[in-house]
Amino acid sequence: MARLAAVTCAVLASGLILAVAASAAPALRVGVTDDAWLEFGPGTLEERVSDLQELGTQVVRVTLDWREIEATQGTYDWSRDGTLLDALRGSDIEPVVAIWGTPAWANGGRGANVPPRSAASFASFAGAAAERFPWVRRWIVWNEPNQRRWLLPPSPTTYVVKLLNPAAAAIKEVIPRAIVAGGATAPRGGRGGMSPVDFIRGMGRAGARLDAYAHHPHPLSPGETPFTGGCSYCETITMATLDRLVRETRSAFGRRTRIWLTELGYQTNPPDRILGVSWARQARSVAEAQRRAYETAGVDLLIQYLVRDEPKLGAWQSGLETVAGRVKPSMASFALPLAQVVRKGIATTVWGQVRPGTGTRAYVLQRRVGGRWSPVGVPGTTSARGYFTRTIRADKGTQLRLFDPDTSRASPTLVVT
Repeated sequence: MARLAAVTCAVLASGLILAVAASAAPALRVGVTDDAWLEFGPGTLEERVSDLQELGTQVVRVTLDWREIEATQGTYDWSRDGTLLDALRGSDIEPVVAIWGTPAWANGGRGANVPPRSAASFASFAGAAAERFPWVRRWIVWNEPNQRRWLLPPSPTTYVVKLLNPAAAAIKEVIPRAIVAGGATAPRGGRGGMSPVDFIRGMGRAGARLDAYAHHPHPLSPGETPFTGGCSYCETITMATLDRLVRETRSAFGRRTRIWLTELGYQTNPPDRILGVSWARQARSVAEAQRRAYETAGVDLLIQYLVRDEPKLGAWQSGLETVAGRVKPSMASFALPLAQVVRKGIATTVWGQVRPGTGTRAYVLQRRVGGRWSPVGVPGTTSARGYFTRTIRADKGTQLRLFDPDTSRASPTLVVT
């Protein structure tokens, strides 16, 4: 992606103290979800998938809309979904498939957010989807069922009995090794909804059967970062309070349940002057979110919400590029995350990852001195998954960047705090 190569920002440190590759990186996979961009974005579908590959995208979440696919009972139209998923299948990007949306015939003509009158009808659709895409291993049942706009009523018992358990059983009957995630909860319930904490507990009491718990830990205010600003005593769950998600899911479903963070977006100003943060702040949060997910036991997926901003300001402006296609620094941060871990005096530890690629990768940590970028010590080598942790001499205010010699790309500037 030529646009990414143009987004290079600055870095500065002082001498090398210690450089080591991360020794035991978790099985975290990083990806995106943006159905509209994937289907209708600029260029061809093959070009868009190629762009995602060059960004180091490892997974893409795609939603199968039941009401569109089976508008008439027993008749399936997989044309749109087959095109998208087959394009991903031909790349090195793993699809994560979510199923949602009740057709009118299944719920008496009510909205797509109203569950079917018969759980068997949804199970039948889930089974048909598994038969159509038997190579898909990761599945999600529904979307944000703790909010009224996505599930009415937002009841954990209804969700488990009518949707999750029947679909999980049907999918696994076709694909025994499928990994099925439940939840996909919003960070808060909203008006008339249910908090994710209460929803998780309710699912546990209702006997939810799942392999992973999916959640959307979006920030609830512009002041939040992946590590700070969350409400520790509230029943909302954002990236800043990720530890609570770990505790609640382990208590409800057992310690072996995996965690998927299947939507996370930091909105920007411009264009959103109310909820957005600066482009530089978004880029830093994208990198810090990857570090936090990497460091949290049990987290397998972190999915960036949107490649491109949505056209309406009342919607989401968390893309890696604007609606006009202008690249934000967060695009480089997505592929080459660099984050500060800790600073003690002049000893500063940073964490990062180099994507795309497989196996150990070379990287250069650079500093900005006198208006020029200079290497900090010798080039480093990542772990087999592309991660590294490194301690250098760097005072507060030092500017650093991560440089990938294979692609000649650089991360956004990291200013040591």
